[in-house]
Amino acid sequence: MKFTLIFSLLIFAACLIGFGQKKQHDMAVTEKGLIKITIMYPYAEGKTFNMAYYESKHMPMVAGYIGSNLVKYTIEKGLSGIAPDQPLPFMAVGTFYVKSLSEYQAAVGPHRDAIRADFANYTNALPVILVSEVIK
Repeated sequence: MKFTLIFSLLIFAACLIGFGQKKQHDMAVTEKGLIKITIMYPYAEGKTFNMAYYESKHMPMVAGYIGSNLVKYTIEKGLSGIAPDQPLPFMAVGTFYVKSLSEYQAAVGPHRDAIRADFANYTNALPVILVSEVIK
């Protein structure tokens, strides 16, 4: 009976691991070809970032401007550098995944001043922006 229970748990664990791998693969397939707008907020002494505001106000505001072209967006909070003795490179990273770069630019262009003016509500850092295409 003990062997049966252990065997059942091992099978269950293998199924969970396999499910997780399939889900990651499916996600990569659905993102391939999307345009990714990554907004990175560099850490430096004296720089601040209000994650609660960014998550509840700023990113939803910009997502609303993007509209149906938006596939998804993510928000990341920086925790550390690659090694314990290295400084944090970025306080936060926001990412928008869109279907069309030209539609994105047309949607946010008229709101650029409002987007930039809102920076003061959550950070005193100047973001670094990368526009890329998801390959895999």
